[in-house]
Amino acid sequence: MYCKGDRPLIDPRAVIDPDAELEEGVRVGPFSIIGAGVRIAAGTVIGPHVVINGPTHIGKDNRFYQFASVGEDPQDMKYAGEPTTLEIGDRNVIREFATLHRGTIQDQGVTRIGNDNLLMAYIHVAHDCQLGDHIIMANAASLGGHVEVGDYAILGGFTRVHQFCRVGAHSFSGMGSSINMDLPPYFMVSGHPAKPYGINREGLSRRGFSSEAIQQIKRAYKLIYLSKQRLEEARDMIDTMQEENPELEILGKFLHQKGRGILR
Repeated sequence: MYCKGDRPLIDPRAVIDPDAELEEGVRVGPFSIIGAGVRIAAGTVIGPHVVINGPTHIGKDNRFYQFASVGEDPQDMKYAGEPTTLEIGDRNVIREFATLHRGTIQDQGVTRIGNDNLLMAYIHVAHDCQLGDHIIMANAASLGGHVEVGDYAILGGFTRVHQFCRVGAHSFSGMGSSINMDLPPYFMVSGHPAKPYGINREGLSRRGFSSEAIQQIKRAYKLIYLSKQRLEEARDMIDTMQEENPELEILGKFLHQKGRGILR
């Protein structure tokens, strides 16, 4: 049973597998294909010529534009047909020609996309990526496998992120950036390869960070990039600063986690 609601919301030219599950109020445009193992929650709109393969679980009130490819097999030479998954939260906008792939058993087996994200035309989210909430990926931004992207991060057009990298919350990459190491929260990078260029002051102001909080984040940036401290020493000083500046907690936690090493 592929539809629990009004059949007129499903264009008769769409192809929907009998084992797909669409809740009441889901709209599907002409010539879209929805495969077995796909679950779509209420209020989601699937435009024309969209392909969704499963297992893929899609939340409420998402919007998929034409020619998006969702839940396809991972582009990984080790993949051998295992039943891995793509999970998409609520209120995301997926624009034209976006490609979102399922996970692999070499990782958790799941690619996850959170809530309220804007994924623009031609973006690519590879296998096993983990995306938070309120992220913007501008046109043709691409994530390699196993990439983590924190809340409110903005990846400029044509940004490329190497596999296994971490992109911190509230960070920003300029157009055409090539990110091959971890990008800490709050910071901006640009270039090929990407280099640090200060903090994301404008984005933080728009999200209600106080002037004092922004100043403390700027101070942390200077400790990492402009002082003569070793990274471990700068990190310890940021840990101490967290006691009076709780906004630095996510930065400190990021610096303590194991990764590819931060961009410097």
